[in-house]
Amino acid sequence: MASPDDGRGRTLESRVRYEGRTVSVRSERVALPNGHQVELDVVRHPGAAAVVPLDADGSLLMVRQYRHTVGGWLLEVPAGKLAPGEEPAACAHRELEEEAGVRATTLRELGSIFVSPGFCDERIWLFLATDLVPSEQRLEADEVLAVERLPLAEAERRAVDGELVDAKSTVAILRAAALLRQR
Repeated sequence: MASPDDGRGRTLESRVRYEGRTVSVRSERVALPNGHQVELDVVRHPGAAAVVPLDADGSLLMVRQYRHTVGGWLLEVPAGKLAPGEEPAACAHRELEEEAGVRATTLRELGSIFVSPGFCDERIWLFLATDLVPSEQRLEADEVLAVERLPLAEAERRAVDGELVDAKSTVAILRAAALLRQR
């Protein structure tokens, strides 16, 4: 029997179960690196970008957004889905302007995360935006949100204490705070 680090699994068969505007759901028969074959339900997602906008006074611009899937409002960093062929940094710039109404002169990468790799391939690229310039907010029809300012230290405390429950926001804030401490 092969060990998990001997290689990658491979897809033997894949069937589309659902094709939506944002995701597709597939049933996949796969051969795992350990030699076992299993049937998996996989959600395919185009990926996204999330951005921590840090103003000159050290405040984060966050969005309090209504999320129907969780039945309420979440405090998050601006983020959105990649358009076909769009680079993550371009998506971060676009979403920052659309949701927070600012543009960033400087955008620094903070790596990426997989949101829920047990069943979904969604990868979110994280960025720190600084040197912000006012612009115009352009919300889409499904975006119900308000921009809120929060000192970075307070956002970091909320992330650590579990008050922020949005995973991308928590990781992005903690990575941004760590990067800024290294300066």
